[in-house]
Amino acid sequence: VPAGRLPPLSGRVYGRRWLVLLLFSLLGFAQGLVWNTWGPIQNSARLAFGFSGWDIALLVFWGPIGFAPCFFFMWLMDKKGLRVTVLLTSSLMVLGAGLRCVPVSDLEIRKKLIHGGQLLNGLAGPTVMNAAPFLSTTWFSPDERATATAIASLLNYLGSAAAFLVGPLVVPPPNGTAQLAAPSNTQHIKDRIEAVLYAEFGMVSLIFSAALAYFPSRPPFPPSVAAASQRLSYRRSFCRLLSNFRFLMIALAYAIPLGVFSGWSGVLDLILTPIHVSQVDAGWIGFWSIVGGCVVGIAMARFADFIRGMLKFILLLLLSGATLASTWFTLTCLTTVTHLPLTTATLYTSCILLGIFLNSSVPIFFELFVETVYPVPEGISCGVVTFLSNVFMGVLLFFLTFYHTEFSWFNWCLPGSCLLSLLLILCFRESYDRLYLDVVVSV
Repeated sequence: VPAGRLPPLSGRVYGRRWLVLLLFSLLGFAQGLVWNTWGPIQNSARLAFGFSGWDIALLVFWGPIGFAPCFFFMWLMDKKGLRVTVLLTSSLMVLGAGLRCVPVSDLEIRKKLIHGGQLLNGLAGPTVMNAAPFLSTTWFSPDERATATAIASLLNYLGSAAAFLVGPLVVPPPNGTAQLAAPSNTQHIKDRIEAVLYAEFGMVSLIFSAALAYFPSRPPFPPSVAAASQRLSYRRSFCRLLSNFRFLMIALAYAIPLGVFSGWSGVLDLILTPIHVSQVDAGWIGFWSIVGGCVVGIAMARFADFIRGMLKFILLLLLSGATLASTWFTLTCLTTVTHLPLTTATLYTSCILLGIFLNSSVPIFFELFVETVYPVPEGISCGVVTFLSNVFMGVLLFFLTFYHTEFSWFNWCLPGSCLLSLLLILCFRESYDRLYLDVVVSV
């Protein structure tokens, strides 16, 4: 399909599609918020609950560990539809958020409950991260699909960003050791953390109730030819994906930089503490980097809906920017070698640009995966790549649990992964099989 503006494609869409999109996006937002609760307030959590550096890394690590049953959720979505999958996912999140709120005085038992709650929330990750293209194809017309995918997938990242903002603003940091020796100050910090946990539990419960009341699996009539077409079976889909070299190329191009970046942003406070950046500043840096990525990502997806056949070009621009921004940040941290100015402004700028370029590439990648391997179901193709991404993230955080005293190796992983992804996209030959079917059959 040549690049350029295509005429509107025929299909029947329903106004309720926006309500379905809103409910799913809120679920993704809540999952990201709960997952990233501890990183932005790790100094306070150490004091209030006796967490160690290993505990903080493990609390983030439960996210990628939760992707272990990813293939089960992909099968469930393919066989049972969105409603059953979303209800199971949201019930796991309610249980996980509730476990973290159990008022146990024994700190060791409390820590185990919090870890268990984080794991259950991690089990919701496969659905909220994989189902966006499936939802957009099921409910939206071809000229709205990329936008719907962007909103549904990026709201999960926005939830992680909200944790950077909510945590440090609600929970006071342990600024001085002398004052914090008093039990009353420690109790105050613990009470504020409890308030955050209860608020998150309430929000997750509300979203679950709304999904239980109304979240249909599919509309009465499909909005496009592609939505109505027959897809490959679960087994044949995996055979098609694993034998498709072009798919494996872009899967690695997505999984490596996004996995590294997710792990890096999850422990951003740990990385910035040695260069004397406060918990609050680290929170704001994380917040604006993800918010910027969400805004630019939705804008890029809207552009992709208007100008077809430009997904590879958009990814090349975004990954070039990510490579430059991550290199700038890494060199800035090596002040003794590079003598680059290490200021709050340079840290903010480089981190925010990196977040914008990488986070905004997610929905573009998702749309390219689906177009490349159609008629493989959307949930399966995106499930495989997000599973790969979490494998890379998990490996990185696994090493971090052993090497958490010095972070220069972690910072160098960022520009290396972005450059590798850029080279893979340069060699990739794009195709638009799903769009071709919609255009030809509609005409």
